[in-house]
Amino acid sequence: MFRHAVRPLPDGDFHLDLTREERTAVADLAAGVRTLIEADDDDVKRLFPDAYRDDAAASAEYRGLVHDDLVQGRLDAIDTVTATLEAERVDAEQLGAWCGALNDVRLVLGERLGVTDDLYERGIDPADPRAPQLALYGWLTWLQGEIVEALASRL
Repeated sequence: MFRHAVRPLPDGDFHLDLTREERTAVADLAAGVRTLIEADDDDVKRLFPDAYRDDAAASAEYRGLVHDDLVQGRLDAIDTVTATLEAERVDAEQLGAWCGALNDVRLVLGERLGVTDDLYERGIDPADPRAPQLALYGWLTWLQGEIVEALASRL
């Protein structure tokens, strides 16, 4: 039987139906990405791409103007996830923060695992030593899709 992890409620809020293990996984992953962002670790470079690929000076100037705000926005989203981790009901703004934070987690994890489009075409080989982490990546992708669908239902 298929379950929806996120369902729109009639009053405009959303119901989060996550198990204890799923909530723990989200908490651990979000905390890990927070640490990487705060340390300006190389693993989070993909979260802050250059604005101008062909102009290093313009990219550096742009980064100087917006980087701190972008970092704070990502940390705020993680804070929202952490604050609502035990909630069964969240509002649209909180769910939007979940979507953003999970996207950041997926980008970092995907980069570390070397995820490419062909992963979806060939599937995960159970003998691959990365199989457990790839399965977690797949679950995060599913959860983020659930969030996007729930948010889109309000448009």
